Amino acid sequence: MKAHDGIYLDGAWRPAASPDVIEVVDPADERVIAQVPAGGPEDVDAAVRAARTALPAWAATPPAERAARLAALRDVLKDRKDGIAETVTAELGAPLAFSQAVHAAVPIAVAASYADLAARHPFEEKVGNSTVLHEPVGVVAAITPWNYPLHQIVAKVAPALAAGCTVVLKPAEDTPLTAQLFAEAVHEAGVPAGVFNLVTGLGPVAGQALAEHPGVDLVSFTGSTAVGRRIAATAGAAIKKVALELGGKSANVILPSADLARAVNVGVANVMSNSGQTCSAWTRMLVHRDRYDEAVTLAAAAAAKYADRIGPLVNAAQRDRVRGYIEKGVAEGARLVAGGPGSPRERGWFVAPTVFADVTPDMTIAQEEIFGPVLSILRYEDEDDALRIANGTVYGLAGAVWAGEEAEAVAFARRMDTGQVDINGGRFNPLAPFGGYKQSGVGRELGAHGLAEYLQTKSLQF
Repeated sequence: MKAHDGIYLDGAWRPAASPDVIEVVDPADERVIAQVPAGGPEDVDAAVRAARTALPAWAATPPAERAARLAALRDVLKDRKDGIAETVTAELGAPLAFSQAVHAAVPIAVAASYADLAARHPFEEKVGNSTVLHEPVGVVAAITPWNYPLHQIVAKVAPALAAGCTVVLKPAEDTPLTAQLFAEAVHEAGVPAGVFNLVTGLGPVAGQALAEHPGVDLVSFTGSTAVGRRIAATAGAAIKKVALELGGKSANVILPSADLARAVNVGVANVMSNSGQTCSAWTRMLVHRDRYDEAVTLAAAAAAKYADRIGPLVNAAQRDRVRGYIEKGVAEGARLVAGGPGSPRERGWFVAPTVFADVTPDMTIAQEEIFGPVLSILRYEDEDDALRIANGTVYGLAGAVWAGEEAEAVAFARRMDTGQVDINGGRFNPLAPFGGYKQSGVGRELGAHGLAEYLQTKSLQF
């Protein structure tokens, strides 16, 4: 797509007040492919004012009409799915097949789910002698990451619009073209002017200005735990609601009764998906000591198959960060059985699919989020030891459990301190709540629980 040289404000593309620009780079070949405005505080202020102006009318719009606009948005995204996939591949570096199957398809499913929810959600209910109203929170600041650029946008904007909120979106600076494509889709779907606004810009400038703006009622942020802390502190000073989807260090627990080959192969695929740039990735594989060596051999062989199949990391800084973690893993005594810190290609920000064995729970690579194609395999003595290791990080976003009997896996999963657990390779469900325990965040996305984040409650007594 051709990049817009303005911001999407009050239903039209308008010149940014800031003269600065962001260069968009293809991470596969390090080539500049576009420029977009680096909006500043003045642009953010104009966008928030447009959203506040549009709020009363959109909040008063019947849910059925809001559902119709979301259904139209779903249809536009479906019509543009090929262009979406190509755009994500160009600015994120994901292989085209993965962009088609995940980056384009999943947001369409999520948009469809909110078109349905907006039409049937009980925005009013009777509780005894009271009528309870579920009303929009107000103006939403949506600050989204680069790793799943369209999915993260839709997972915030669709429920906000369904609830009757208006939105200002600040997308990640690495993937602004996907956000511009989304703004085009919103416009084509007939969403009224000012209900959705887009400001491209840098996090410390535009993102900070948006989080601090007094006209914003809720900040929904997905990204690092460090930035999430700053946003929470800023919002807390103004008693402003936040929804935070942050980091993860998810455990893939393979119990002794599991189909080991399937559990390992699916686990490796999960970590290598999107070049490891997935907050919910199962980056710690926990295997019983009696089956540990077999699991390591299987994982190394599985990782080798991804050498020519995964894309680059999003930028040079991310590549260098992941390499640094690999080097630290070696320095702390973990054993490399696949990959390593060296670059597998002359150009592009690639990291080889990497697997570590002999990882102990106290090692840095077992505690900190790496956000790259790096798997750590840990051994455990018994189920209590496995649970201690699985719960032994500051994070609690996702995880997996494998066992010969589903009931055995479910019993273990119930004891895990994490927001979402896949049982024996359970499928993604766009209606299930997604979000974390502990330092993995506050609040939930997707489905009815995701819609609830954008509502506030009022009761009328009779």
